[in-house]
Amino acid sequence: MATRPSPGERLLGDITQKGYEKKRSKLIRAYFPHPGDVHSEAVQAVLARHVESNVAVPMPSKRRSLVVQTSMDAYTPPDSSSGSEEEAGPGNDMPGMEHWMTRPAHLGPAHLGSTSSSSSSTQSGGSGNAGRLADSLAHTHLSHPHLAHAHLTHTHLTQSHHVSAHHSQTHHENHSAPPDVTGYSSDSSHSRPHSERHIGTIARNTQKYGNAERMETGDGVPVSSRVSAKIQQLVNTLKMPRRPPLREFFVDDFEELLEVQQPDPKQPRPEGAEMLAVSGEALGVVTNWPPSLEAALQRWGTISPKAPCLTSLDTTGKPLYVLTYGKLWSRSIKLAYNILHKLGSKQEPMLRPGDRVALVFPNNDPVAFMVAFYGCLLAEVVPVPIEVPLTRKDAGSQQIGFLLGSCGVTVALTSDACHKGLPKSATGEIPQFRGWPKLLWFVTESKHLSKPPRDWFPHIKDANSDTAYIEYKTCKDGSVLGVTVMRIALLTHCQSLTQSCGYTEAETIVNVLDFKKDVGLWHGILTSVMNMMHVISVPYSLMKVNPLSWIQKVYHFKAKVACVKSRDMHWALVAHREQKDISLSSLRMLLVADGSNPWSISSCDAFLNVFQSKGLRSEVICPCASSPEALTVAIRRLEDSSQPPGRGVLSMQGLSYSVVRVDTEERLSVLTVQDVGTVMPGAVVCVVKPEGVPLLCKTDEIGELCVCSVATGTSYYGLTGMTKNTFEVFPVASGGGLVSEYAFVRTGLLGFVGPGGLVFISGKMDGLIMVSGRRHNADDIVATALAVEPMKFVYRGRIAVFSVTVLRDERIVVVAEQRPDSTEEDSFQWMSRVLQAIDSIHGVGVFCLGLVPANTLPKTPLGGIHLSETKQLYLEGGLHPCNVLMCPHTCVTNLPKPRQKQPEIGPASVMVGNLVSGKRIAMASGRDLGQTDDNDQFLFLSEVLQWRSQTTPDHILYTLLSSRGLVSSSLTCLQLHKRAERVAALLLERGGLQEGDHIALVYPPGIDLIAAFYGCLYAGCVPITVRPPHPQNISTTLPTVKMIVEVSRSACVMTTAVICKLLRSKEAVATVDIRNWPPVLDTDDLPKKKPPALYKPCNPDALAYLDFSVSTTGMLAGVQMSHNAVGAFCRSVKLQCELYPSREVAICLDPYCGLGFVLWCLCSVYSGHQSILIPPVELESNPALWLLAVSQLRVRDTFCSYSVMELCTKGLGLQTEALKARGLDLSRVRACVVVAEERPRMSLTHSFSKLFKDLGLHPRSVSTAFGCRVNLAICLQGTSGPDPTTVYVDMRALRHDRVRLVERGSPHSLPLMESGKILPGVRIIIANPETKGPLGDSHLGEIWVHSAHNGSGYYSGYGEEVLQSDHFTSRLSFGDTSTVWARTGYLGFLRRTELTDASGERHDALYVVGALEEAMELRGMRYHPIDIETSVIRTHKNIMECAVFPWTNLLVVVIELEGSEQEALDLVPMVTKAVLEEHYLIVGVVVVTDIGVIPINSRGEKQRMHLRDGFLQDQLDPIYVAYNM
Repeated sequence: MATRPSPGERLLGDITQKGYEKKRSKLIRAYFPHPGDVHSEAVQAVLARHVESNVAVPMPSKRRSLVVQTSMDAYTPPDSSSGSEEEAGPGNDMPGMEHWMTRPAHLGPAHLGSTSSSSSSTQSGGSGNAGRLADSLAHTHLSHPHLAHAHLTHTHLTQSHHVSAHHSQTHHENHSAPPDVTGYSSDSSHSRPHSERHIGTIARNTQKYGNAERMETGDGVPVSSRVSAKIQQLVNTLKMPRRPPLREFFVDDFEELLEVQQPDPKQPRPEGAEMLAVSGEALGVVTNWPPSLEAALQRWGTISPKAPCLTSLDTTGKPLYVLTYGKLWSRSIKLAYNILHKLGSKQEPMLRPGDRVALVFPNNDPVAFMVAFYGCLLAEVVPVPIEVPLTRKDAGSQQIGFLLGSCGVTVALTSDACHKGLPKSATGEIPQFRGWPKLLWFVTESKHLSKPPRDWFPHIKDANSDTAYIEYKTCKDGSVLGVTVMRIALLTHCQSLTQSCGYTEAETIVNVLDFKKDVGLWHGILTSVMNMMHVISVPYSLMKVNPLSWIQKVYHFKAKVACVKSRDMHWALVAHREQKDISLSSLRMLLVADGSNPWSISSCDAFLNVFQSKGLRSEVICPCASSPEALTVAIRRLEDSSQPPGRGVLSMQGLSYSVVRVDTEERLSVLTVQDVGTVMPGAVVCVVKPEGVPLLCKTDEIGELCVCSVATGTSYYGLTGMTKNTFEVFPVASGGGLVSEYAFVRTGLLGFVGPGGLVFISGKMDGLIMVSGRRHNADDIVATALAVEPMKFVYRGRIAVFSVTVLRDERIVVVAEQRPDSTEEDSFQWMSRVLQAIDSIHGVGVFCLGLVPANTLPKTPLGGIHLSETKQLYLEGGLHPCNVLMCPHTCVTNLPKPRQKQPEIGPASVMVGNLVSGKRIAMASGRDLGQTDDNDQFLFLSEVLQWRSQTTPDHILYTLLSSRGLVSSSLTCLQLHKRAERVAALLLERGGLQEGDHIALVYPPGIDLIAAFYGCLYAGCVPITVRPPHPQNISTTLPTVKMIVEVSRSACVMTTAVICKLLRSKEAVATVDIRNWPPVLDTDDLPKKKPPALYKPCNPDALAYLDFSVSTTGMLAGVQMSHNAVGAFCRSVKLQCELYPSREVAICLDPYCGLGFVLWCLCSVYSGHQSILIPPVELESNPALWLLAVSQLRVRDTFCSYSVMELCTKGLGLQTEALKARGLDLSRVRACVVVAEERPRMSLTHSFSKLFKDLGLHPRSVSTAFGCRVNLAICLQGTSGPDPTTVYVDMRALRHDRVRLVERGSPHSLPLMESGKILPGVRIIIANPETKGPLGDSHLGEIWVHSAHNGSGYYSGYGEEVLQSDHFTSRLSFGDTSTVWARTGYLGFLRRTELTDASGERHDALYVVGALEEAMELRGMRYHPIDIETSVIRTHKNIMECAVFPWTNLLVVVIELEGSEQEALDLVPMVTKAVLEEHYLIVGVVVVTDIGVIPINSRGEKQRMHLRDGFLQDQLDPIYVAYNM
């Protein structure tokens, strides 16, 4: 995988057995000055290699308040902290502990995934193993006659390793790199703003292995199997999703298939012979072995009552209590009697033999536990030992409760102290823990128990197939299973342990392990009693204070055996200070319970190296392998000392393909494994394929170990299907024959059997992560991460590795606790190095690397990391990391191929194609504009106003409401006419203006604006309405005002006295140069006289007003509206909405541009209806203002914007009852129209309808309008005609500019609502934006519009009209080439529906998809920002708003966070995953900001380009910016 190191950086030469002895000191030398081991040196060498090439990786930027949060105050005393899944590390309260704090945890504890999970199958009989013979010679029935070790001369460990070297060295440059998913060149990284750091140690040396060229024959199947390749091809074809029928004449290419990872043709394959099953020695039946464990207890309790059985220690290391065999026997009898006779009544005892009982004892009380366990055995009830629940919300506690419930547990035995310490409710009762059954808590201390009568005696039987106890195991997914162990299995297991460990009577054994389960239980509680041994139980609380305590106890008690884990050896090393009072010369066996972990070998080596001088002999170290299902699988024997321990230096790449390939230790990507001894006496072991049929593996293949023995578990309690898959496995040889007629048990351990029958374990099924067809072991990745400098970076070695499924493949997630004192720079450097180390050593990319503050990951009861809870928190966004680094670009290699643009089909062919397939061309029109009304005789709006002031002078046209809902002012026809005359007089007199001069009207929404507008028309000037600057935000709003005034070349500015003052204020002067403003006229005191004559325009095509607005992409554009267009516009709206003088319309819109301005200022004068004006600004102080006005004034038609609707939905959501009480009634509303220039926001309109349904609002009355710059209103629902329809389209097809209708609820469906009915006098066609050819019905294209009220062109004082001339005057390239169309710049499609119009014709619905200029071209496809934003907002409740935009081919996602800043980083992985899954896009940058950062214009539309500029100029003040690598 990595190139061979130069001689200068070579690590270790080929280590032969002899050389190993010589070089051991070199191997471990780092234990003296610096901590180190084989693994860490390899990691350092990998990273050293990366130093040479400098690549800048942008460092995430973070707000200061977020950085401080991880300081020392987050550091809690490490009582409850951990190193491993089972137990935690020593604490700070030990003398000289600071030194320990700075040393590494790289040998860290084995805290990852406990044991194998198994899949469940439904067809299951009873447990096949239940009737298993207690025949210890089961292995005589194997189908292979020769089981001698001689047959295990493995090819893979003895062959020369040139093959593996060849595989992993010579071809590394040929592996094709992953497809470029972004298309940006490497130098684009230099243009990134935001705090960039050039980090020396970082370079992406990505070599992806799964992606090489596929082989010529069927998907990598070797050439010899042509037939099977064909069959495989057929199977693959059948698996493929079926294409939809071809309705078009072109091929639909939206069938995006994710890249299937092709097998690497150079991948190593197993080449050895098929393995043979391996038998352990015969289980020697010793005459004085007891017939059952209870019989053994009875024997020692009566023969040697004074012999010590168990010594418990206090936290200072002093003996607390010595339990003798006599006491254990008498107390167990007493407890057995009480369990059977004192619970419940005589007639109805609570417990009968065979019932299950929970044992809840703390780790510092082995005595009470031992008495309870043997009491249960004597009473023939089944003990289920579990951890003590500390709080009601313990990690994993619910699953333990589920196990207890499924086992039917009703009684929990516990000690006095433990009972007092359990959480209590206010009444002093123990509450029911979450998910737990109702339990009776029974205290087992003798003083609480009744004495059994003299004639009562437990019935001691020979071991049989009844269940002896149930051991719990936690699966990868967090579920808890109960493994049942029969009495015969229990006894046989004790016998085989006695034989393989050579236990003899009265030996002393020091046990550091958890005595409630696993190796600690088997040796320290069960086998010890069979052999009358004396156990010194070292509690975890003592180990935390004094990690050397177990060594001191070995010395003090002259113990022969010690049971430890790697971490106990590691901590002893770290705390060792040349103490005088210790010696290990008495030890004949140091049992390493987790000897199969990848880091145990370095712990064993280092420990031996340091403690050899204290009398430790090398042959004493005995690693073993075990699992809850198969109990002890293998153990290194004492008598094996003649042959040196086995070691395998294996190629990591080979391991990832489950192949054993020997490598040299100087290679970086190797795993050194030690043997765990030979198979247990009386057992048979074989290695089978982990998935599917249990086929025997080849000799050089890694598989799952299976054991056939009496001494194994029998079933998962109550789960027959899973039991069948795990405990009733019949391995099959390649010929198809069974290996044995007896069932094997899957151990959950992965490994192989080496020469001499030595068992090697390379990992666990639970830790297996399958990425792109290669297997990686979580523990190996942990070991690599912990070996990265600075090693002390990870707090106490607390690190979790798990996989999550993203885009149909597993992705690796690494979460670690960082030291409280680490800086941002440290964190980022460490993270970058970890990514490189994992990439180089394991050849796999990490999807997400997260750092959390010390002591914050969920803990197991003994302080280790609770893996499944950690994963759950990650998935739910509840981890609260303080640093996150996502690398989707390097590890997601199965994205669909980027779309290649096909050459466009010519417009003629499209038209012919549509004709051939019987499709109409997509065209539609509103009804005709008939000239019928009185006011239609007038060409100009100013004439209509004069006519109304004469015919209906007192008719009220406008009413303005205040924020309290009262009428603040109103205008009749005559009042408006008079005021307009006075404005005109002011203009001509003071302004000295000419006909056709442009005038900027800077007014708040109200009556003054309307009067000023008509005053301009009377004076022959061209008005431009401009939103006034915001008094609280002058610096950002005034420049826009200035810009419009300049671009429109206004000759003067008209405004109110208040705004006049604002324009001359200090802030205004500081923001813009006010010296070059045109003259500013204050219209608060108008002259009392009329103008000499009102201006009468002569040309209807002359300019009436300019409509200036900022588009969503941030472009400022003024559209010229002629008098003709204004008249046609007003007539069209009048017809559509049936407006006439007796009607009232409520308008809650900004009156500065588009349809909002037309409705506010023009329509009432034209149609004579009364407009009730509600400025949207007033809703900020009174959100109910608009709806209350509509209700009280009994309005039937109302217009609003999305921002108003959103304000009502959010602000009034909880007040509907109160509003009902105030008499709010919306049942009269016939049309509530949202005015917008975008795709209808269905979720908002639905929420609004739903919310106010109870107040009488009819859902069908809510609709949307659609307008754009070239035509301010194209669609408007109006009063008659069919309801707006909704269709569902396939989002994937839309990306390819296709419309494919699907059913509601189908995957990838996107709902689109019709944008209202086409206005009278408007014609629409759908055209191809590139070829300008017409398109067929239901095809996606640009919406073109032909109408009398189209704008006449953009206005620009700089002569740039040419640039966009075709926006207003485009012609089709084919078909009807004479009509002049305006291009809206919006993509959409027309669809003929089954509904009928008022005219009786079939109704054509227009669906708007999105703006062309906002659409993003990524990976050759067209994405609409709103679709990605919708996905992002759905990912987490704390994301309030989102906006996306492209930046150098990267997708940037900006999210507004509601919640504490600590939650900001949770959102990064969630957002990245959601966009990948739903849109097949990799997010390049995630920016988390405060609420209100995403700019929104007056119409409620996001200003994405403004946001992009703010981001690039670093003006957003983000909480966090994550650059996904």
